[in-house]
Amino acid sequence: MKTARIAELLEPYLARPEPVSRDPRAILSEGQLSNISTYIDMLLRWNSRTNLTAVREPEEIVRRHFGESLFTARHLFLKIDDHPPTQIIDVGSGAGFPGLPIKLWFPQAHVTLIESNHKKVTFLREVIRALTLIDIDVFAGRGEDYQGALGDVVTLRAIEKFATILPMTIQLVAPRGRLALLIGESQGQQTRNLEPSLQWSEPLSLPGSLNRILLLGRMNQSEKESK
Repeated sequence: MKTARIAELLEPYLARPEPVSRDPRAILSEGQLSNISTYIDMLLRWNSRTNLTAVREPEEIVRRHFGESLFTARHLFLKIDDHPPTQIIDVGSGAGFPGLPIKLWFPQAHVTLIESNHKKVTFLREVIRALTLIDIDVFAGRGEDYQGALGDVVTLRAIEKFATILPMTIQLVAPRGRLALLIGESQGQQTRNLEPSLQWSEPLSLPGSLNRILLLGRMNQSEKESK
C-alpha cells in the first residue's frame, strides 16, 4: 500500500490534541510509513497461507491494527524525547499488535512480544528481520512462563478468557509501571472491578469505533510490593 494512503487512513488516530499540523506525515517519518507498508505487505502474504488475523482488507488492517496501536503509542509516549529507556511487554502479541507499531513509534524502547502460537512467532521474527529492528525480542511461550524483566508498560488487546489473563498480565507490570488495554467498552468496568488497586484513567474512545476503548492503569509501588 502507498505510504500517502497509509498516512491518510492514520490521520484520525494520530491527530494532536493541540492545534498543530494535522498531517500524520509531520508525526510519522517517511521511514516509519515505509516500514508500515512493508509490514502490511508481509501480513497480507502470510494471511493468505495461515490465519494471522481475521481482518484481511488492507485499509481495515491499517485502521484496526495500526491505527489502534499507534493511538495507544501516542497516548503513552506523546513526547518521546522526555522518556528514559523503556521496557515494553506486549502480551498475546499475535501478528504483532500493538507491540510492533509501538516499537516503530518509539524506537528507543526495548520491546518484548509474548506469543505462544509458533506460526505467529515465526511471522513476528520475519517482520523484525525485514524491518531491521533492534532491541526487540519474541518470547515464544505463555505470559505466565515469562521470566524476564518487568515492563514499564505492558499492553494487552481484548482476547478470550480476559478475566483469567488480566491478573497474570498485571504481574508483568513493574512498580509505577503502566498497563494499556485495548478492549471493548463493556470490559472497561469489568477491568476496574477485577483490579481496583490500579489507578485507572478515564477510558479513551478509539477513533472510528462505537464500543472499543483504550484504558490505561498505573501500578502503585506499594501495591506491587504487597502482591
